[in-house]
Amino acid sequence: MELHQLRCFVAAAEQLHFGHAAQHFQMLPSALGRQIKLLEQDLDTRLFARTTRAVSLTEDGATLLRDARAILARVEAVETNLRNRARARAARKLRVGAIDSAAAGLLPALLRDFRAKHPDIAVQLLEEKTVRLLPKILTGALDLAFVRPPAQRDKRLEFRDLLQETAIVAFPQRHALAKRKSITLAEIAEEAMLVPDRRSRPHSHDLTIRLFEQAGLTPRVVQVADEKQTIINLVATRLGVAIVPRWTMRMAVSGVRFVPLRPKQIGPVGRLPLAAAWLRGSRDPARDAMLSVLETRLRSYARDA
Repeated sequence: MELHQLRCFVAAAEQLHFGHAAQHFQMLPSALGRQIKLLEQDLDTRLFARTTRAVSLTEDGATLLRDARAILARVEAVETNLRNRARARAARKLRVGAIDSAAAGLLPALLRDFRAKHPDIAVQLLEEKTVRLLPKILTGALDLAFVRPPAQRDKRLEFRDLLQETAIVAFPQRHALAKRKSITLAEIAEEAMLVPDRRSRPHSHDLTIRLFEQAGLTPRVVQVADEKQTIINLVATRLGVAIVPRWTMRMAVSGVRFVPLRPKQIGPVGRLPLAAAWLRGSRDPARDAMLSVLETRLRSYARDA
Protein backbone atom coordinates (compact mmCIF):
# COMPACT_ATOMS: atom_id res chain seq x y z
CA MET A 1 0.00 0.00 0.00
CA GLU A 2 1.54 3.26 -1.17
CA LEU A 3 0.68 6.84 -0.26
CA HIS A 4 0.04 7.74 -3.88
CA GLN A 5 -2.46 4.89 -4.14
CA LEU A 6 -4.19 6.06 -0.97
CA ARG A 7 -4.43 9.62 -2.30
CA CYS A 8 -5.92 8.38 -5.57
CA PHE A 9 -8.39 6.23 -3.64
CA VAL A 10 -9.50 9.09 -1.34
CA ALA A 11 -9.99 11.44 -4.29
CA ALA A 12 -12.11 8.86 -6.14
CA ALA A 13 -14.03 7.91 -2.98
CA GLU A 14 -14.89 11.52 -2.16
CA GLN A 15 -16.01 12.40 -5.68
CA LEU A 16 -17.27 8.95 -6.74
CA HIS A 17 -16.09 9.84 -10.21
CA PHE A 18 -12.81 8.54 -11.60
CA GLY A 19 -12.59 11.21 -14.30
CA HIS A 20 -12.94 14.12 -11.87
CA ALA A 21 -10.53 12.50 -9.41
CA ALA A 22 -7.97 11.94 -12.19
CA GLN A 23 -8.16 15.63 -13.17
CA HIS A 24 -7.16 16.55 -9.61
CA PHE A 25 -3.88 14.65 -10.11
CA GLN A 26 -3.51 15.68 -13.76
CA MET A 27 -3.56 12.06 -14.87
CA LEU A 28 -5.73 9.94 -17.12
CA PRO A 29 -8.74 8.15 -15.59
CA SER A 30 -7.27 4.85 -16.74
CA ALA A 31 -4.02 5.60 -14.85
CA LEU A 32 -5.96 6.43 -11.69
CA GLY A 33 -7.97 3.26 -12.13
CA ARG A 34 -4.76 1.22 -12.31
CA GLN A 35 -3.56 2.70 -9.00
CA ILE A 36 -6.82 1.78 -7.29
CA LYS A 37 -6.77 -1.71 -8.81
CA LEU A 38 -3.24 -2.22 -7.47
CA LEU A 39 -4.46 -1.10 -4.05
CA GLU A 40 -7.39 -3.54 -4.20
CA GLN A 41 -5.02 -6.37 -5.17
CA ASP A 42 -2.66 -5.49 -2.33
CA LEU A 43 -5.51 -5.45 0.20
CA ASP A 44 -7.26 -8.42 -1.43
CA THR A 45 -10.65 -6.71 -1.40
CA ARG A 46 -12.93 -4.61 -3.61
CA LEU A 47 -13.14 -0.96 -2.64
CA PHE A 48 -15.63 0.25 -5.25
CA ALA A 49 -18.80 -1.17 -6.71
CA ARG A 50 -18.94 -0.07 -10.34
CA THR A 51 -21.82 -0.04 -12.74
CA THR A 52 -22.15 1.61 -16.16
CA ARG A 53 -23.93 4.53 -14.52
CA ALA A 54 -22.44 4.96 -11.06
CA VAL A 55 -19.56 4.28 -8.71
CA SER A 56 -20.10 3.57 -5.01
CA LEU A 57 -17.98 2.44 -2.08
CA THR A 58 -18.12 -1.07 -0.78
CA GLU A 59 -18.20 -1.64 2.97
CA ASP A 60 -14.42 -2.18 2.97
CA GLY A 61 -14.05 0.93 0.84
CA ALA A 62 -15.94 3.05 3.36
CA THR A 63 -13.78 1.65 6.18
CA LEU A 64 -10.60 2.38 4.25
CA LEU A 65 -11.75 5.91 3.43
CA ARG A 66 -12.02 6.74 7.13
CA ASP A 67 -8.61 5.24 7.92
CA ALA A 68 -6.94 6.64 4.79
CA ARG A 69 -8.01 10.19 5.68
CA ALA A 70 -6.43 9.80 9.12
CA ILE A 71 -3.24 8.32 7.64
CA LEU A 72 -2.86 11.08 5.03
CA ALA A 73 -3.59 13.79 7.60
CA ARG A 74 -0.86 12.39 9.83
CA VAL A 75 1.58 12.19 6.90
CA GLU A 76 0.82 15.79 5.94
CA ALA A 77 1.39 16.91 9.54
CA VAL A 78 4.78 15.16 9.61
CA GLU A 79 5.78 16.70 6.26
CA THR A 80 4.71 20.18 7.37
CA ASN A 81 6.59 19.87 10.64
CA LEU A 82 9.79 18.80 8.91
CA ARG A 83 9.53 21.58 6.32
CA ASN A 84 9.01 24.14 9.08
CA ARG A 85 12.03 22.79 10.93
CA ALA A 86 14.13 23.06 7.77
CA ARG A 87 12.98 26.64 7.21
CA ALA A 88 13.75 27.46 10.84
CA ARG A 89 17.27 26.06 10.47
CA ALA A 90 17.79 28.11 7.32
CA ALA A 91 16.53 31.19 9.15
CA ARG A 92 19.10 30.60 11.90
CA LYS A 93 21.94 31.27 9.49
CA LEU A 94 23.65 34.66 9.37
CA ARG A 95 25.77 35.73 6.39
CA VAL A 96 28.30 38.33 7.48
CA GLY A 97 30.82 40.28 5.40
CA ALA A 98 33.81 42.20 6.74
CA ILE A 99 36.75 44.22 5.50
CA ASP A 100 40.15 42.69 6.24
CA SER A 101 41.02 44.65 9.40
CA ALA A 102 37.56 43.98 10.89
CA ALA A 103 37.89 40.28 10.03
CA ALA A 104 41.24 40.20 11.84
CA GLY A 105 40.33 42.45 14.76
CA LEU A 106 36.64 42.86 15.55
CA LEU A 107 35.16 39.59 14.28
CA PRO A 108 37.09 37.06 16.41
CA ALA A 109 35.92 38.64 19.68
CA LEU A 110 32.42 39.38 18.38
CA LEU A 111 31.90 35.84 17.08
CA ARG A 112 33.15 34.39 20.36
CA ASP A 113 30.66 36.45 22.35
CA PHE A 114 27.86 35.86 19.82
CA ARG A 115 28.32 32.09 19.81
CA ALA A 116 28.29 31.99 23.61
CA LYS A 117 24.87 33.65 23.60
CA HIS A 118 23.42 32.17 20.38
CA PRO A 119 25.04 28.77 19.76
CA ASP A 120 22.16 27.74 17.47
CA ILE A 121 22.86 30.44 14.84
CA ALA A 122 25.40 29.48 12.18
CA VAL A 123 27.53 32.35 10.84
CA GLN A 124 29.00 32.39 7.34
CA LEU A 125 31.84 34.87 6.80
CA LEU A 126 33.01 36.69 3.69
CA GLU A 127 36.10 38.92 3.72
CA GLU A 128 36.03 41.61 1.03
CA LYS A 129 36.43 45.33 0.37
CA THR A 130 33.66 47.78 1.25
CA VAL A 131 32.95 48.50 -2.44
CA ARG A 132 32.17 44.82 -2.96
CA LEU A 133 30.37 44.12 0.32
CA LEU A 134 27.69 46.81 0.10
CA PRO A 135 26.24 45.59 -3.25
CA LYS A 136 25.98 42.08 -1.77
CA ILE A 137 23.69 43.41 0.96
CA LEU A 138 21.46 45.00 -1.68
CA THR A 139 21.22 41.75 -3.65
CA GLY A 140 20.48 39.70 -0.52
CA ALA A 141 23.76 37.76 -0.62
CA LEU A 142 24.75 39.18 2.80
CA ASP A 143 22.71 39.96 5.90
CA LEU A 144 25.24 42.19 7.65
CA ALA A 145 28.61 43.74 6.80
CA PHE A 146 31.36 45.56 8.68
CA VAL A 147 32.67 48.25 6.36
CA ARG A 148 34.22 51.66 5.96
CA PRO A 149 31.20 54.00 5.75
CA PRO A 150 31.14 55.58 2.28
CA ALA A 151 31.07 59.35 1.86
CA GLN A 152 27.73 59.05 0.03
CA ARG A 153 25.57 56.55 1.89
CA ASP A 154 23.01 54.57 -0.10
CA LYS A 155 19.57 55.31 1.35
CA ARG A 156 18.59 51.67 0.85
CA LEU A 157 21.13 50.70 3.50
CA GLU A 158 21.15 51.26 7.26
CA PHE A 159 24.51 52.18 8.80
CA ARG A 160 25.57 52.02 12.45
CA ASP A 161 28.85 53.79 13.19
CA LEU A 162 30.86 51.57 15.54
CA LEU A 163 34.39 52.70 16.31
CA GLN A 164 37.56 54.34 14.99
CA GLU A 165 40.59 52.19 14.23
CA THR A 166 43.98 53.54 15.27
CA ALA A 167 46.72 54.04 12.67
CA ILE A 168 50.16 52.47 13.14
CA VAL A 169 53.27 52.21 10.94
CA ALA A 170 54.47 48.90 9.48
CA PHE A 171 58.28 48.71 9.10
CA PRO A 172 60.58 46.01 7.74
CA GLN A 173 61.85 44.16 10.80
CA ARG A 174 65.45 45.36 10.39
CA HIS A 175 64.57 48.97 9.61
CA ALA A 176 66.43 51.52 11.73
CA LEU A 177 63.13 52.86 13.16
CA ALA A 178 61.46 49.49 13.71
CA LYS A 179 62.46 49.25 17.38
CA ARG A 180 61.06 52.65 18.32
CA LYS A 181 58.24 52.74 20.88
CA SER A 182 56.43 55.35 18.76
CA ILE A 183 57.05 57.35 15.62
CA THR A 184 56.06 60.74 14.16
CA LEU A 185 55.21 61.56 10.56
CA ALA A 186 58.21 63.86 10.33
CA GLU A 187 60.47 60.90 11.09
CA ILE A 188 59.08 58.89 8.16
CA ALA A 189 58.62 61.81 5.73
CA GLU A 190 61.48 60.57 3.51
CA GLU A 191 60.55 56.90 3.67
CA ALA A 192 59.20 55.08 0.62
CA MET A 193 55.47 54.73 1.29
CA LEU A 194 53.18 51.91 0.25
CA VAL A 195 49.51 52.93 0.01
CA PRO A 196 46.25 51.21 -0.97
CA ASP A 197 44.54 51.90 -4.28
CA ARG A 198 42.08 54.74 -3.69
CA ARG A 199 39.47 53.29 -6.05
CA SER A 200 39.00 50.18 -3.92
CA ARG A 201 40.11 51.45 -0.48
CA PRO A 202 39.41 55.21 -0.33
CA HIS A 203 39.50 55.43 3.49
CA SER A 204 42.83 53.65 3.88
CA HIS A 205 44.39 55.58 1.00
CA ASP A 206 43.18 58.95 2.29
CA LEU A 207 44.35 58.15 5.80
CA THR A 208 48.00 58.26 4.73
CA ILE A 209 47.57 61.32 2.52
CA ARG A 210 45.62 63.35 5.11
CA LEU A 211 47.99 62.51 7.94
CA PHE A 212 50.88 63.89 5.94
CA GLU A 213 48.87 66.91 4.82
CA GLN A 214 47.95 67.64 8.43
CA ALA A 215 51.66 67.66 9.30
CA GLY A 216 52.48 69.89 6.32
CA LEU A 217 54.29 67.05 4.57
CA THR A 218 53.98 65.12 1.33
CA PRO A 219 54.31 61.31 1.36
CA ARG A 220 56.82 59.70 -1.02
CA VAL A 221 54.55 57.08 -2.52
CA VAL A 222 56.50 54.38 -4.36
CA GLN A 223 53.88 51.64 -4.69
CA VAL A 224 50.10 51.31 -4.80
CA ALA A 225 48.60 47.91 -3.98
CA ASP A 226 45.03 46.65 -3.82
CA GLU A 227 45.16 44.31 -0.83
CA LYS A 228 46.36 45.12 2.68
CA GLN A 229 47.94 41.69 2.94
CA THR A 230 49.93 42.50 -0.19
CA ILE A 231 51.10 45.79 1.30
CA ILE A 232 52.30 44.09 4.48
CA ASN A 233 54.16 41.46 2.44
CA LEU A 234 55.81 44.24 0.41
CA VAL A 235 56.89 45.87 3.67
CA ALA A 236 58.48 42.55 4.66
CA THR A 237 60.51 42.61 1.42
CA ARG A 238 61.84 46.08 2.42
CA LEU A 239 60.13 47.84 -0.47
CA GLY A 240 58.87 50.55 1.88
CA VAL A 241 56.79 51.33 4.96
CA ALA A 242 53.00 51.65 5.32
CA ILE A 243 50.44 53.30 7.58
CA VAL A 244 47.80 50.70 8.43
CA PRO A 245 45.01 50.05 11.00
CA ARG A 246 46.26 48.67 14.31
CA TRP A 247 44.28 45.45 13.85
CA THR A 248 46.61 44.68 10.92
CA MET A 249 49.13 43.57 13.56
CA ARG A 250 47.09 40.37 13.88
CA MET A 251 47.93 39.33 10.33
CA ALA A 252 50.65 36.72 10.59
CA VAL A 253 53.47 38.10 8.43
CA SER A 254 57.11 37.54 9.40
CA GLY A 255 59.70 40.24 8.83
CA VAL A 256 57.41 43.14 9.81
CA ARG A 257 57.32 45.26 12.97
CA PHE A 258 54.54 47.67 13.91
CA VAL A 259 55.19 50.96 15.66
CA PRO A 260 52.48 53.26 17.10
CA LEU A 261 52.09 56.55 15.27
CA ARG A 262 52.07 59.89 17.09
CA PRO A 263 50.05 62.27 14.88
CA LYS A 264 50.62 65.99 15.11
CA GLN A 265 47.28 66.44 16.83
CA ILE A 266 44.66 64.18 18.36
CA GLY A 267 41.54 63.79 16.24
CA PRO A 268 39.74 61.79 13.55
CA VAL A 269 42.41 62.42 10.90
CA GLY A 270 44.58 59.60 12.23
CA ARG A 271 41.70 57.17 12.62
CA LEU A 272 39.74 54.82 10.35
CA PRO A 273 35.95 54.57 10.85
CA LEU A 274 34.23 51.19 11.01
CA ALA A 275 30.48 50.77 10.59
CA ALA A 276 27.91 47.99 10.44
CA ALA A 277 25.61 48.01 7.39
CA TRP A 278 22.42 46.11 6.55
CA LEU A 279 19.35 46.42 4.34
CA ARG A 280 17.07 49.21 5.53
CA GLY A 281 13.60 48.09 6.59
CA SER A 282 14.44 44.37 6.56
CA ARG A 283 13.55 41.98 9.39
CA ASP A 284 16.16 39.47 10.49
CA PRO A 285 16.17 38.10 14.07
CA ALA A 286 19.64 36.53 13.65
CA ARG A 287 21.14 39.81 12.42
CA ASP A 288 19.47 41.77 15.19
CA ALA A 289 20.82 39.27 17.72
CA MET A 290 24.38 39.94 16.53
CA LEU A 291 23.82 43.71 16.59
CA SER A 292 22.55 43.38 20.17
CA VAL A 293 25.72 41.55 21.25
CA LEU A 294 27.78 44.16 19.41
CA GLU A 295 26.00 47.01 21.16
CA THR A 296 26.56 45.41 24.56
CA ARG A 297 30.28 44.75 24.01
CA LEU A 298 31.19 47.68 21.74
CA ARG A 299 33.10 49.68 24.33
CA SER A 300 35.31 46.67 25.03
CA TYR A 301 35.95 46.07 21.32
CA ALA A 302 36.75 49.74 20.72
CA ARG A 303 39.56 49.68 23.30
CA ASP A 304 41.47 47.23 21.12
CA ALA A 305 40.89 49.09 17.84
